[in-house]
Amino acid sequence: MITTILLIISVLYVFMTLTLWWGWRRIPYAQTTPLTDGPLISVVIPVRNEAANLPHLLADLARQTYTRFEVIVADDSSTDDTVAVVQKLVNDLPYTLHLLPLPNEKTGAPKKRAIAQSIRIAQGELILTTDGDCRVGPDWVRSFAAYYRQHQPRMMTGPVTFTPDWTDDISFGEMSSVQSGGGLVGLFGQLQTVEFSSLIGSGAATLALNNPTMCNGANLCYEKRVFEEVNGFAGIDHVASGDDELLMHKIARRYPGGVQFLKNRDAIVQTAPHSSWVAFYQQRKRWASKWKAYESWHPSALAIFVFLSNMAPVVAVLGGVGGLVPWPIVLLIIGLKTIPEFIFLRAILRFLQKPGAARWIPATQLVYPFYVVLFGLAAQQKGFTWKGRSLK
Repeated sequence: MITTILLIISVLYVFMTLTLWWGWRRIPYAQTTPLTDGPLISVVIPVRNEAANLPHLLADLARQTYTRFEVIVADDSSTDDTVAVVQKLVNDLPYTLHLLPLPNEKTGAPKKRAIAQSIRIAQGELILTTDGDCRVGPDWVRSFAAYYRQHQPRMMTGPVTFTPDWTDDISFGEMSSVQSGGGLVGLFGQLQTVEFSSLIGSGAATLALNNPTMCNGANLCYEKRVFEEVNGFAGIDHVASGDDELLMHKIARRYPGGVQFLKNRDAIVQTAPHSSWVAFYQQRKRWASKWKAYESWHPSALAIFVFLSNMAPVVAVLGGVGGLVPWPIVLLIIGLKTIPEFIFLRAILRFLQKPGAARWIPATQLVYPFYVVLFGLAAQQKGFTWKGRSLK
């Protein structure tokens, strides 16, 4: 009986993974066409304690090939020199930079508050969000403007990947040329790169299949009028996370087919991987906290199925040791999970310009079942730490 159940789960996982791979492949590559008179874009950057990272991002924005944009830095009561850094740079940059200091008020969703208040003063037709610890290439803004001009989506989700630590003042172009095999230091960073690529790829593929599941607020663009039309974060503002996915689901319900993934390497946003397990754990726990807020059953069903699929090889091995599952079946179950995963993840990593990270896929597959179990259980517990604050 247990063998039959494990085989059914594994075969269904093959079907799901290959479906995601097919969905990814059917997304056309977008070209960054020359554009001068496109939409005005408001780049919104919610920050807290990003004095060390933010100057690099602001410098990247100064090198943009598309200049019809403004930048709003919403400071969420930083305790470092973030405000002073922005004030020092405000007159030295070629674009309009607004500093929006936010009061130190108790709120369960500080990032949503920062974005919502930024949108109130935004002049742009489009809102383009990223994080203060990110880096962008010179055609980042133009890639969104060009895609919007051509396709007119209500929302665009963009690709995000990891880079080395940004402690040195080095340009995005130099960093993007670093192959992940030598740039990301340590096994932990490599595993994060592979794991994160699966999230980006799955979110893009499910959008292509008209069943949106996930996206990332570090690279998200939407019409200001649509944000206002769906009442922004109203109804989801009690959840600390979800300024990206929960908003995407609201817009997708109002405009079926109106949310699209921008498959363009010029649109890639890069950020450093976590250097500590504690920071990684707190971030993933924060992400997991929004699962219960999904109105659609699809993302939750997908999460449960992925949980079961990752448990299947573990249970199979334990069954093999206990004599309950024949070892040829154990090897078959492991192969049914790992081979389709490798095909899918390698395609995503190639697009993200991280082909060297593909050799770390087997190591990730070894660790991932335990990772899924850990965060599946962690999601049931309330509370996490974010930017030095304890949130529920």
